[in-house]
Amino acid sequence: MRIIGNDPSVPRQEHAVASGTLTDGTPVIVNADGTVSVVSGTDQAVGSAVVFQSNTMQKIASAFDSNSNKIVLAYRGGSAHGTAIVGTISGSSVSFGTAVVFQSAAISDVSMSFDSTANKVVIAYNSSGGKAIVGTVSGTGISFGSVDTIDSGLTTTIQNTATVYDPDNNKTVVIVKDGGDGDKGFAYVGTVSGTSISFGSQVTMSSSNIGNSLAIAYDTNSNKVVVAYSDANVVVGTVSGTSISFGSVTRFTTNIQIGLGMAFDSTNNKIVAAIGDYTDSTGKVFVGTVSGTSISFGSGVTFNTGETARPTATFDPDAGKVVIAFRDTGNSSYGTVITGTVSGTSISLDTELVYESARAEYNSIVYDSNANKSLISYMDQGNSSYGTSIVFTTGSQNLTAENYIGISRSGAASGAGAIIDTQGAIADNLSGLTAGQSYFVQTDGTLGTTAADPSVFAGTAVSATKLIVKG
Repeated sequence: MRIIGNDPSVPRQEHAVASGTLTDGTPVIVNADGTVSVVSGTDQAVGSAVVFQSNTMQKIASAFDSNSNKIVLAYRGGSAHGTAIVGTISGSSVSFGTAVVFQSAAISDVSMSFDSTANKVVIAYNSSGGKAIVGTVSGTGISFGSVDTIDSGLTTTIQNTATVYDPDNNKTVVIVKDGGDGDKGFAYVGTVSGTSISFGSQVTMSSSNIGNSLAIAYDTNSNKVVVAYSDANVVVGTVSGTSISFGSVTRFTTNIQIGLGMAFDSTNNKIVAAIGDYTDSTGKVFVGTVSGTSISFGSGVTFNTGETARPTATFDPDAGKVVIAFRDTGNSSYGTVITGTVSGTSISLDTELVYESARAEYNSIVYDSNANKSLISYMDQGNSSYGTSIVFTTGSQNLTAENYIGISRSGAASGAGAIIDTQGAIADNLSGLTAGQSYFVQTDGTLGTTAADPSVFAGTAVSATKLIVKG
């Protein structure tokens, strides 16, 4: 028998299991595990700027307390004293409790991490020598134990610190640059007990000048500490007891850098390092892979074509993206943020977004896994150099150029069976269409007459309620 039109023996519907709730008459994608989901996504966005320090401040560090679901900022506040404040993200805004002075003397540098075993924050800083203090968040406030000395043998001119928590060994690792001892880099392994911290013996990370840039991250895949410092040097550290040992130094670029930010991508198990590249006046990002006690990097990818300074980075596991905040010197030093998705040893970048249309200094960024948002904190030189924070929402979407398969025939609960009208079928459960018009899948799950990014052709309407599915 000759068939004119669609062959009725050819199935034009797919029976699949829903991942998430499916609604009737919406575009559907197929997931890697064979389940299906509605197309969904959010646009990247920033909330309104919130002042947390109404006078000149500097040197901000930030950490997320997963026990209280709060963000803690530590910074050089009024009279240059060490100051901390607790922030709570709600929606696209952040509110702060009362600031607490943890060091009633001038500090010149500060870094911080969260000990998820002790449920404490650890702040490392310089105040006539290397110091550390343990903080406990309660509600919207924070209290501190006594100030602990990192090493009485350090000079009084500690110029940089970097702090990270090792969850596999339940230790806090602190790196310091000793300006009174040839600008060498030293490492210490700390153990929190109650509201104090004690440190093991000094370990030399670098016997030469480590420069002005210092960043640290923990690779939960290899269980290693990764430290980066000036001249794009990176070294891998292994904690054992109250000490740490380092592998050989790797350089991921020979170019001169202005600032350095680093984060661990737990989706792809990669270290991501962002720099302001002074040599060619751009911003570049590099993807590294830890193997044993060494690390190797892919080629740099330019994330900003203008002069870039002091990037800082975090990882958004909900969106699966690295988030980089930086001062765009080539654009009036505006505070700017960009996100990227790692693939292998490279990274694809999204569109950058200005979060502060003024000079933004001392950027610090942290991801809040409770709110699924990042908090960017900085000194706003456009507003009397006040300490300011802003909530950033990472843009995310599950639609790709290949995974659209059709229109849901009926609704389905997550885990239940679903019927999808696929290529060649006529989905007749739609509304508001224009006959003869081509429709494209939008990243928020709707249909539109113009292509989104990625461009996915949904089908052609034959009436206000019917669409010939392309799939």
